[in-house]
Amino acid sequence: MHWSPRDLARHIDHTLLKPEAGAADIARLCAEALEHRFWSVCVHGSRVAQAAALLEGSDVQVAAVVGFPLGAMDGDAKRYETEVAIDLGAQEIDMVLNIGRLKDGDDRAVFREIRDVVEAAQGIWVKVILETCFLTLDQVAVASRIAEEAGADMVKTSTGFGSAGATPEAVRVMLDTVGGRLGVKASGGIRSWADCVRYLDMGCARIGVGAAADILDQAP
Repeated sequence: MHWSPRDLARHIDHTLLKPEAGAADIARLCAEALEHRFWSVCVHGSRVAQAAALLEGSDVQVAAVVGFPLGAMDGDAKRYETEVAIDLGAQEIDMVLNIGRLKDGDDRAVFREIRDVVEAAQGIWVKVILETCFLTLDQVAVASRIAEEAGADMVKTSTGFGSAGATPEAVRVMLDTVGGRLGVKASGGIRSWADCVRYLDMGCARIGVGAAADILDQAP
């Protein structure tokens, strides 16, 4: 498929999750999202209210991360974080699953945690971050199936804070496991127009990137 900058922009979650990001950085993120009509901005919970105010009345969504970036806190904390983010104006939730529990083979605990966040979201889209760099491909498939069973809307490769980001191999497993029923989001380490197009052509519904405006400038 031939991708125009406008078409590609509607698949991008414009992301700023650096801990040192301040109010001026969030304002710049939102201004870029409005200019290019990215699908969403993805921010920490403490920046949701600011982003929601800046984007009010536009078609740019506000996504909040939950359990970020480790996913290792108690599930009740993730549920509460979800409720607060939505009260502040979040329209999507990107939650990190409990990676250690998954690797333990404790599928029930992982399911329960995701289900609780989905319930707390009350119909708002929930993306489950698998952090695929820490998983085998078999575990990526298991995590994707659990996310589907728990009622999530999308599975996502990475936080961008792990040892590696998205890979075609992990994305292929996610698409083969839940594609057509859940969306798949490639994120982490994606820094070029070619990378974005590669993952969209594979079948990804969304791309998570930080320097999204710079990527659009690379359009052929």
